[in-house]
Amino acid sequence: MKRYIEAVGRSQITLLPQCLEDYITEDNPVRVIDVFVDELKLSKLGFAAAKATGRPSYHPATVLKLYIYGYLNRIQSSRRLEREAQRNIELIWLTGRLAPDFKTIADFRKDNGAAIRAVCREFVVLCRRLNLFSQALVAIDGSKFKAVNNRDKNFTERKLEARIEQLEESIARYLVELDRADRDPSLVPEARVEHLKEKMARAKEYIEELNQMGEQMRQSPDGQISLTDPDARSMATSGRGTGVVGYNVQAVVDTQHHLIVAHEVTNVGHDRTQLSAMSKQAKDSLGVKQLTVIADRGYFKGEEIVDCEKAGIATLVPKPITSPNRAKGFFDKKDFRYVPEQDVYVCPAGERAINRFTRLEHGQTVTRYWASACPRCPLKTRCTDNHAHRRISRWEHESVLEVAQQRLDRTPEAMRLRRQTVEHTFGTLKAWMGATHFLMKTIPKVSTEMSLHVLAYNLKRMMQILGINALIRRSVLR
Repeated sequence: MKRYIEAVGRSQITLLPQCLEDYITEDNPVRVIDVFVDELKLSKLGFAAAKATGRPSYHPATVLKLYIYGYLNRIQSSRRLEREAQRNIELIWLTGRLAPDFKTIADFRKDNGAAIRAVCREFVVLCRRLNLFSQALVAIDGSKFKAVNNRDKNFTERKLEARIEQLEESIARYLVELDRADRDPSLVPEARVEHLKEKMARAKEYIEELNQMGEQMRQSPDGQISLTDPDARSMATSGRGTGVVGYNVQAVVDTQHHLIVAHEVTNVGHDRTQLSAMSKQAKDSLGVKQLTVIADRGYFKGEEIVDCEKAGIATLVPKPITSPNRAKGFFDKKDFRYVPEQDVYVCPAGERAINRFTRLEHGQTVTRYWASACPRCPLKTRCTDNHAHRRISRWEHESVLEVAQQRLDRTPEAMRLRRQTVEHTFGTLKAWMGATHFLMKTIPKVSTEMSLHVLAYNLKRMMQILGINALIRRSVLR
């Protein structure tokens, strides 16, 4: 037919056959992967060396390129990577026509977890050499990622009791029907009777399994047990009454270019103990002496903030409102002004609450203050419902928290910057990962998988920031 672009005949012979290089353009992302991996010192990063005997193995660079390409293009499964290596022209170019089988691909990710995580850190070092972290300002957040473990395969004490109670109610129903069959066999068919007996036997066996599981669960530090992935935990999410069985992934993101500078996979459902560790990890990754960290109120913990300040890390973390005084209509602690020179608090009525005593409470040194004029104060009804005095507590490191709060008050745009930086990053990662999120089990293997996702994310961001050709031309990549 005329006026259509005609295809080349499949049996057509060309005088000068085309090579693989002709199919890959100069600005193709696979060229960045190829150059980046070739510049790595894989043996120093911990990748396994070739065996002296037996069948020759694939070079670690080949399989690493395969994985980086896969995670960059949302192909995480080893079986899918095997198929793509046989038919995808970009992968054929990248691997030099090598096509490892899925078992070889899967074993590489399983056996080289620490080395793959080191490659992710090496890419952050590369970004630092390219001067992409000039502001020394980062945002921290955590997000819940689904594990392989189904919710029905995760048990807490309450869920275990509910399941046993449900089974006992089912057994009671079966017994009622069996009693009816004994009184009048015509009411219940013989096949139904046998079926009920089988179901009752299975229910009793399941109850016995659940009781044994309860013994194991009571030995667990957090009172949970997961059958498919032993490290996965049930965690509450932002929606009321919702939850997920998975991991709490911590990420530190640069506010300038939205690059992930540090990350960690944990199975703790809250963020209160993560601020100091993640901030120090980010400070080491960036190689800076001073760092400013923004986090939401879920990270607020006095000890964590003090630890950050000692390490040269300035925190911008809002304090959650836990006192019920404001809800009761009483003055809040913020209404009391501390005078450090005299070690007293000045209350809203202008009275001085002096230092009364100091003691150790829950491992913290706390000082109590109150004013002698409290019983006859005209503002007492707005201050406390205590019959004697309004007491004020002060932690020994309260001054550090006050400095951090003043810093936050001078930076009102901090929380908006945090949302724009790190929450967008988590949304992008989850969209790439799909509905199942993680494919592997246990924290070490999940950490390896997360490192590959982070590496692919950072690689894509870097190509957007610098451009593919400019990135390849950089002397550091040659």
